[in-house]
Amino acid sequence: MNADSQRVTRGRTPLPRPRHTQDEPAVPMHATAVLGRLAVPAGVLAAVAGAFAYVGVVDPHEPGHYPVCPLLRHTGLYCPGCGGLRSAHAFLHGDLVAALRDNALAVAGFVAFAVFWTLWAVHAARGRRLRFEPGPVPLWGFGVLLVVFTVVRNLPFGSWLHP
Repeated sequence: MNADSQRVTRGRTPLPRPRHTQDEPAVPMHATAVLGRLAVPAGVLAAVAGAFAYVGVVDPHEPGHYPVCPLLRHTGLYCPGCGGLRSAHAFLHGDLVAALRDNALAVAGFVAFAVFWTLWAVHAARGRRLRFEPGPVPLWGFGVLLVVFTVVRNLPFGSWLHP
């Protein structure tokens, strides 16, 4: 045996193996594996991008395109998501001030999604699993943030948070 782990017979040198044969794929297995691992993150990104594209084209400020929030319709109270579509529309059109005015929490959610998706895609490309296991304190903190945001935006002094 020689250093290339090929059998060497006396007096004959083995022929080098061709780099690419008909049976082997033209794309290296490593690249195919990476593309396979990125399929789910790419599908999620495509779905979210499609939804954002629709909201970017169909203006939520015009009545009749989207359903009215049931909580707002029946109680007159703004939920944490009220103004989210208008915020996404303004965000997509580059008007960050209007996006924050319509729903500041939604803008934070858009940015958080972009960060977490990027981390997920990088981990998937490297063949690792992204572990996001928040403990009870962050989960309760997020719940308290939603409740405080909802209560403050429905009080008279929180009118600046109305969509």
